[in-house]
Amino acid sequence: MIDSLPVPTAEHVTEVLRRVGALKDNDAVSDVTVEMSRATLISSIGRLRLTYTGQSVEAPSHVFLKTRRDDLAASLDEGARRETDFYAIVASATPPGILPRCYEAFTAADGAWRLLLEDLTATHEAPGDWPIPPTVEQSDRIIDAHARFHAHWWDDARLGESVGAFLDTSGALNRHLASFAKDFSTFVDRLGDRLSPEHKALYERVLTAAPRLLARYSSHRHLTIVHGDAHVWNVMMPRDPGQLDLRLIDWDGWRVDQATDDLAYMIALFWPAERRRRLERRALERYHATLLAHGVGGYGFDALWQDYRYSVLWQCATPVWQAAHKLGPWIRWPNFERVMVAIDDLGCRDLIA
Repeated sequence: MIDSLPVPTAEHVTEVLRRVGALKDNDAVSDVTVEMSRATLISSIGRLRLTYTGQSVEAPSHVFLKTRRDDLAASLDEGARRETDFYAIVASATPPGILPRCYEAFTAADGAWRLLLEDLTATHEAPGDWPIPPTVEQSDRIIDAHARFHAHWWDDARLGESVGAFLDTSGALNRHLASFAKDFSTFVDRLGDRLSPEHKALYERVLTAAPRLLARYSSHRHLTIVHGDAHVWNVMMPRDPGQLDLRLIDWDGWRVDQATDDLAYMIALFWPAERRRRLERRALERYHATLLAHGVGGYGFDALWQDYRYSVLWQCATPVWQAAHKLGPWIRWPNFERVMVAIDDLGCRDLIA
């Protein structure tokens, strides 16, 4: 339980639910009770039980609260706060059936933020225990959901304008590369001889070749909104698969980018090598077929495969970022080892030459 969880008042929740049409005007929330609360890596969360006056059977019995952690480093809080932008701007323009319903996405002038979301506890569950990968059937459904979301935003005219920003025109790309180079220097110092000369040279070549490697992104074609942290435990699977769609959650890392970044993150970083080698191409073919079925054109499988290889290569930056932000070695070291194997399996070094 988090003693300092800033729980909204019954009056405020009443106003929020009425505004989005989830509560009738003659009904009201009379009490808000915290049933669960805890701190995550970048936020404080709670499950709130709502008591009503009136007979609104359509109103939610619970809502999910997500808000800032007061002790969080400023660099991480900035990313966490971006999730309110996602729900205010992106989720509201995304078809239903992919994301949790958002009742409120609020950011205060002082940077404090709050999300009130659909509570999925009764209808959905995690796909399994970390780090055990999901079943093939679960993986197929997760791949399909990401493909449907990516397809909806594929080359949307709002990208880089009213929705998100192109990293290379906002200056963010240069900042990211500078941060990557700085964090890599620290990464090398910390690992010492546990980072082989071959792997160290790979990183150095990626940093040197970065402007050329990013030419594909700079075309601003075949881009979409990516999750940015698309491991399979950022998914809620329906308890009754025949009745409900899954939901993609935790959107604090969203950005405008190549769709294959999400696939490479999910597969190359988190799937064991044997499973990846066996199922990787099948997953990408399924993903591509779903893109086409939802209206994406002019993007053949060969183009997807090439983008995926570039995305896998760039995933070498993820363990460096994780180390810089002090994520546990039980996360960053397996990710580092798996992505290095994937880079070799897919011939990604050839992309640098």
